[in-house]
Amino acid sequence: MSLAWLQHPARPVDSAARQTALERQQVLTKPRGSLGELEQLAVTLAGLQGKPLPTLTRIHFSVFAADHGIAEAGVSAYPQAVTGEMVRNFANGGAAISVIARTLGAALEVVHLGTVNDPGSLPGVRRAWIAAASTNFLHAAAMDAGQLAHALQAGRDSIVTAAEAGAELWVGGEMGIANTTAATALACALIDASPVELAGAGSGLDAAGIRHKADVVAQAVAYHRAFAHDPLETLRRLGGFEIAALAGAYIAAAQHGLAVLVDGFIASVAALAAVAIRPDCRAWLLFAHRSAENGHARVLEALEAKPLLDLGLRLGEGSGAGIAVPLLRLACALHAQMATFAEAGVPDKA
Repeated sequence: MSLAWLQHPARPVDSAARQTALERQQVLTKPRGSLGELEQLAVTLAGLQGKPLPTLTRIHFSVFAADHGIAEAGVSAYPQAVTGEMVRNFANGGAAISVIARTLGAALEVVHLGTVNDPGSLPGVRRAWIAAASTNFLHAAAMDAGQLAHALQAGRDSIVTAAEAGAELWVGGEMGIANTTAATALACALIDASPVELAGAGSGLDAAGIRHKADVVAQAVAYHRAFAHDPLETLRRLGGFEIAALAGAYIAAAQHGLAVLVDGFIASVAALAAVAIRPDCRAWLLFAHRSAENGHARVLEALEAKPLLDLGLRLGEGSGAGIAVPLLRLACALHAQMATFAEAGVPDKA
């Protein structure tokens, strides 16, 4: 499977639509800047959507599920069987992201990339099987070249589906036991950070468990250090199927001109990889929240990202981004529906 598509440039942001939206913000019936980040959000979305009055009625969520070989190192508080059972839970509508998507009236796609506990074909789940799990990256690359290409393409396919359905915003989520360890290792390699600084509780590790996770990450990063100069190869060696799918989706979204709202720690590390591989995709990424994971603030800093929320979330699934969607919708509504000074007959300041 070819990766030539990664070389395609991102679509340029529409500077004219952005400028028109910015000028509108200056004449709405409020002191300039008084709605803070909501004003900037509306202007940014105008540029990304190519229209001065952006809208967010059609939102598409994709949740990628996969297992990780690094789970063999005892880095998670939960057994790997949980990943497959959560795929079933997504299909049955019982997961947090299922509730959030229903409440928002958004489309939800679940993409099953491979789990050790395979629930089989399920309604509402797209089966894009790669393997039961990635390889334990303490001793080898997490993925071979074909698996990496398959995972990146799975993310791209989700963007094509969303774009063809007329989505105005795409949100990617993930599920995979031990994926905070993979994300931590990948982030450490990409930004040359300390595993002690970035390793967190994940699904509920205690202090001893976090120390063990940091030790495992340090060993893995050292084993693959010779390839740290190449972000695509680093993703292959230290990532996972669902992390690579997210990275592929972010790149493809920028190429298709589809705005993205990035979720928490794991999704942000996938964004870090995507930007390292294809820097021009960064303009298409908005960031939903700062999670409770230790390393997330450092990853956001590396991305020069300012998240919308800080609620102590660490669930994943795209849930934090879903919770932030109403803020984006309000930003669009205020931008479009507030009267201008001229329309309201209110004198502007001298």
